Amino acid sequence: MHSCLEMERFLEFKGTVCRRATSDYLKWQSERGILAKMNKVKVSTEKGSSRILGLLAQLEKINSESPLQDVENARYITSKLLHLAQTQAAFPFSVLQASERTKKDITAKGSTGMEVILSTLENTHDLQTTLNILNILNELVSVAGGRRCGVLVSKGGSQILLQLLFSASKDSPPNEEVMVQLHSILAKIGPKDKKFGVKARINGALGITLSLVKQNLQNFKLILPCLQLLRVYSSNSVNAVSLGKNGVVELMFKIIGPFNRKNTSLIKVSLDTLAALLKSKTNARRAVDRGYFPILLTIYIDWHRHDTRHRHMLIRKGILTCIRNITCIKLGRKAFVDAEGMKVLYNTSQECLSVRTLDPLVNISSIIMRKCFPKNRLPIPTIKSVYHFQLPVIPTSGPVAQLYNLAPEVDDVVDESDDTDDTEVETDNENEDEEKDENKKNDDIETDINKLKPVHDLGRLIEELEVYKQYFPELTEDFQAYNLTEKSNTSASRSDVKRAGPIIVPTAGEELSSKSNVIKATVKENNTPESQRILPNVYQGAGPDHKLPTHIDLQNKESKNSVNSLYSKQNRHTSTQCLNNEIAKGLDSMSLHCNNTSDNVKCWKSGCVSESENKPSFLTLGETCSKTCQQLSGCGKSLFVSSFGQPPSWQQVGTQLGQLCCSGIDTDAEDESSLSSEEPGFSELPEPGVLQSLHDSDLYVEIVKKTKSVPEYSEVAYPDYFGHIAPPFKELLVERPYGVQRTKIFQDIERLIHANDIIDKIVYDLDFLSYPVSEDGETLRFNSQFESGNLRKAIQIRKFEYDLILNSDINSNHHHQWFYFEVSGMRNAVPYRFNIINCEKSNSQFNYGMHPIMYSVQEAMLGNPQWVRTGTDICYYKNHFSRSSIAAGGLKGKSYYTLTFTMTFSHKDDVCYFAYHYPYTYSTLQMHIQKLETLHDPQQIYFRQDSICETLGGNPCPVLTITSVPESKCWENLYQFRNRPYIFLTSRVHPGESNSSWVMKGTLEFLMSNNLAAQSLRDFYIFKIVPMLNPDGVINGSHRCSLSGEDLNRQWLTPNPELHPTIYHTKGLLQYLASIQRTPLVFCDYHGHSRKKNVFMYGCSIKETVWQTDVSASSCDLQEDLGYRTLPKVLNQIAPAFCMSSCSFVVEKSKESTARVVVWREVGVTRSYTMESTYCGCDQGKYKGQQIGTRELEEMGAKFCISLLRLKRLTSVECRLPPSLLDVENDLIDTRCNVTSPTTQVLDEDEPRCLEEIDYSAESSDEQDIDLNETADFDAQYFDPSTQEEHRPDSDIPKRDFFL
Repeated sequence: MHSCLEMERFLEFKGTVCRRATSDYLKWQSERGILAKMNKVKVSTEKGSSRILGLLAQLEKINSESPLQDVENARYITSKLLHLAQTQAAFPFSVLQASERTKKDITAKGSTGMEVILSTLENTHDLQTTLNILNILNELVSVAGGRRCGVLVSKGGSQILLQLLFSASKDSPPNEEVMVQLHSILAKIGPKDKKFGVKARINGALGITLSLVKQNLQNFKLILPCLQLLRVYSSNSVNAVSLGKNGVVELMFKIIGPFNRKNTSLIKVSLDTLAALLKSKTNARRAVDRGYFPILLTIYIDWHRHDTRHRHMLIRKGILTCIRNITCIKLGRKAFVDAEGMKVLYNTSQECLSVRTLDPLVNISSIIMRKCFPKNRLPIPTIKSVYHFQLPVIPTSGPVAQLYNLAPEVDDVVDESDDTDDTEVETDNENEDEEKDENKKNDDIETDINKLKPVHDLGRLIEELEVYKQYFPELTEDFQAYNLTEKSNTSASRSDVKRAGPIIVPTAGEELSSKSNVIKATVKENNTPESQRILPNVYQGAGPDHKLPTHIDLQNKESKNSVNSLYSKQNRHTSTQCLNNEIAKGLDSMSLHCNNTSDNVKCWKSGCVSESENKPSFLTLGETCSKTCQQLSGCGKSLFVSSFGQPPSWQQVGTQLGQLCCSGIDTDAEDESSLSSEEPGFSELPEPGVLQSLHDSDLYVEIVKKTKSVPEYSEVAYPDYFGHIAPPFKELLVERPYGVQRTKIFQDIERLIHANDIIDKIVYDLDFLSYPVSEDGETLRFNSQFESGNLRKAIQIRKFEYDLILNSDINSNHHHQWFYFEVSGMRNAVPYRFNIINCEKSNSQFNYGMHPIMYSVQEAMLGNPQWVRTGTDICYYKNHFSRSSIAAGGLKGKSYYTLTFTMTFSHKDDVCYFAYHYPYTYSTLQMHIQKLETLHDPQQIYFRQDSICETLGGNPCPVLTITSVPESKCWENLYQFRNRPYIFLTSRVHPGESNSSWVMKGTLEFLMSNNLAAQSLRDFYIFKIVPMLNPDGVINGSHRCSLSGEDLNRQWLTPNPELHPTIYHTKGLLQYLASIQRTPLVFCDYHGHSRKKNVFMYGCSIKETVWQTDVSASSCDLQEDLGYRTLPKVLNQIAPAFCMSSCSFVVEKSKESTARVVVWREVGVTRSYTMESTYCGCDQGKYKGQQIGTRELEEMGAKFCISLLRLKRLTSVECRLPPSLLDVENDLIDTRCNVTSPTTQVLDEDEPRCLEEIDYSAESSDEQDIDLNETADFDAQYFDPSTQEEHRPDSDIPKRDFFL
């Protein structure tokens, strides 16, 4: 039994082995045969090549002798050449080899084969020879013959062929084969010849081709190449008009028609030809006048209905292309609407959405419908700002002067000039747009060497500049009021000095994972000032049955007793559900006005709120200040008292809030191992955002009362009152789903098609504040009447969709980008769509992963007081609201753009705030400055705040001085103190660029910290900082301008002291320093950038500017200090968000009046920069794929300070640095930047532009990622606790030129 089984297995194994052996043998034989055949082909190819060259030589000899006498030989040779180009062989591989070899030999570089063939064609009169050569040329320019077409054109082939066409047309009748071949070749090479249209018209080819088409409508073999050539002719607008006058448009409509399965190729070519003809506005008008537009729609409907298998999509696309070209004129758009084209294309598009391959049809249809959507005026009375501010001096010219000179009766929202002008200027240049783009490429780059050279004239008398001496008391300070000698004798280190509280050193790194690599900061033991708590005291001191006040009254003191008594009487349980239902009614706004009442305080109860309790309640500032939280401690006990109730959710909330409110560090609770024995008095510094020592809600309200605004705001936004803590999680750039933008566009189109479904209800209007507000519980409530707020109008379109209109900058009629508004009365788990419909920029980072931000008051109450990126289905596109020429700077036919996003709220009846970017108000800045001044040690840090001027609105513009106090009063220390180099920093010249203020906050906090690097910076530099150059714009919610209605960053050349006081006096400070030979070492103006990712710098360089142009300059004119590249390269090494490849050092004409260029040229600061921070996120480095937040922005401000350590060796004044810092810097000097970054054109966009012809269903094109090698931060042991990456050895870093 076993033996039988074994025998079977043996036989089975043997059979398997035999089969495998046989298979391998056959495979070997097959490969052997293929190789043999390939070798034969190779040999034959080499022989064929020599044969081709021989034939070409014989043909050339015939041409040189007597081509007319040797007709037979010419016919024979050309037939042989044609045979080689069409050689057929037994093995398919040889066909490709032989034919391609023939074509290559004829068109190869240096070969005279093309000239020989064309010469023969030009001189021969033999029909067969002519046909042979035409067939050869047709083979050359057939599939994959693009380069060969260019060779044929460059050898004069198009002119020879056009002449042959003219001579062949004289035969009666013309030879059909010759005409077919000629038209086929010309149709292929015509697009490669820029002057083909002109040549064809001069040689009379247009009439010849047209005559052939008219006479041979039934001869499909001949008419097909003729129509292809007519399409090429029509690319020239003069030719198109000429053909149109000769009836070609009417002729095309005879060929195309309803659905027909026969001759579909001919119909396709006819539609392409018609589409090319209709690009001419003259022909488009002719088509409309002849009544062809309804015919096109009828034909399209017929093809759409019958083409159920979608085999003829190209024909349907051709019909849509013709319709699109006709609708480029006003008459065509009217005809489209009259023929109900909107409904036709909308319905057909909806039927195509389910088939992905039909997306081209849907996209063209959406473009046509958007183009023909009737242009609407914005639903506002005027495009000027709702708020008016009378200027002390009205400019004599410019946009502001035009605004003031505009007659009151003029409708500036829309005018008749907005319609596209249908007049047409014919031109012979088919590539006119390309040439214009080429010519304009470098137009903005400054080419005048004299304007790039430094100007030694300060522009103001030294006597006038003496007034600024008062802002530099540090230059004469003798420190008599300081006890410096005692400190010098008793203190071994500055770090031994105790502080009143911690100063946050911002970093965006990961969580601390090592005790040995942490930030150190001095702390105060068990003494947490109440002002440093994260939430306002009104919530910390709440009694039982706590209720959040509707308003905070800053003046009334009598309501305090009523509130206290009310809190003492409440002793009932409160449910989270009740809070969720009623929070919006209790948190509508926070008023700065007094409205005293003792009975109008509504309290939270477990049940419903009675009608008598629905009145607004108020709480005095005295109440806010007097309350204390009895159970608040560093261990995170409940924020609310025990009588508040027992629900676990509220206990958790209290615990969260208690933990967040602990702004100090309990050193007794700290493990002793966390303290460094070498640096006593230092303890571990927590992540930024866990503590918020610079936020004081009470102080903020007091500052807001003193802030002057044009609308005279009486409310405070809750995010500004609560404060913001950066979320602990990453917020990624999310690519939007396929087809979102197209869907939004179709929803907009539905407004016209289904007009009865549109609510069109005004729910908020700054122009008419008395407008009744709906209280039906189904409508959202909006508000923007608080500092930095911007929302002009809200209109309910559908039940859950709202159109929003932004307010213009004051004394301006445009600049719509910044928004900041409040929304309440929402349902939860319901998607709301918000459309901001009057944006102006043609592209936005919202198309490439950027999200708006939202702040939820309920989330803040639950322990998450933070702005978060939010929204879905986000896109940015051109809409149907027209911009008047007045608003568009004289340009006609401009449209606004829509930013749309969908938001699903987590809490019912919440109070939420939306903003373009993280708000940072003027009052917030003032609060931070006061807290820094309070918390710093005056014996260690020299900190001074002055006001350089009052703004037009009456608000002080602060200027800060930060440096270190000298260690003693001895002459050497005082001399070193007074001769420290200056670093001059400015920020927020554009109000909408709030990201620049967050970077500045990081800079200020780092400079005021006890970090060793910060101490060294203060020891070596004097920092003069103007943290907000445009306070009025920030306060009043502007995006770009001040109250003067002008961009302050374009006023640095000749600032007006009355209209631009902050710029005038800031420039005066710089001019004063230059006059006393103390020119700053570095000037940097912090900005935000809306179209690019990452953080980068713009600098100034003569060489790099000239290199970008064709201007020649002698070497002496181009001599300059290359130190301007040092700071960006250092930042590229140490700052994760910084990208050197995005930096530019080119000086543009349009930027000659900016701070960067003026300070570089007039003040003489070589290192004069604009540092741009993205609104969006990063596409390289550590934060690649992430949206940028306040954590990363503050880190960038601190990293900028660290980079200044590198510049200390470039000055002549000695400074004392710890040996460890010197070692770190030496490591940095040896480290070369691993990114080559040639100057980039600042005119180029970081992202592709969203043009009208874009595929709206497709998403943004893939960006080219910059591959940067991550290098460890050189300041890790002193600054960034999150840096745990391995340091790369120097040998692994590519050596680059590092400009020093």
